[in-house]
Amino acid sequence: MGELASLANVSKRTIDYYTHLGLLQPKRSNANYRIYDEEALEDLKFIVECKHLHFPLETIRQKMEWRKNNELNEKLLAQQVDLFSEQMKKLNIELSQFVPSLEKLSDDQKHTLCKRLSKDSMALVESLSLLLTKQVVGHS
Repeated sequence: MGELASLANVSKRTIDYYTHLGLLQPKRSNANYRIYDEEALEDLKFIVECKHLHFPLETIRQKMEWRKNNELNEKLLAQQVDLFSEQMKKLNIELSQFVPSLEKLSDDQKHTLCKRLSKDSMALVESLSLLLTKQVVGHS
């Protein structure tokens, strides 16, 4: 468990917590010790990434289920659509608060700030900003 914690840059307590919640599912040795394999490491990294994005644990559980389910199940697809829809609503609210502040910055300030975003993230912000602008203009 210590090695896994080190590789994922989390505490052993965090691993215990995610295991207790059923997000991590270790295998067991003959002596009943928990064994975390490469799949557990990938799961843990995914959980940590989701937590950095401020996803609640239930959403993370759904995302993990989605990742592990190899069949295209209509129920899971519907859940994923609902999840995306909810995430887009939250992003839209955050963006509606972010864009006016961004527009007040000089071009140099915008450039400096935007360098901190990946190209994909910046493209998403620009696309969402354009959509938000169209929505505001359409409602005027």
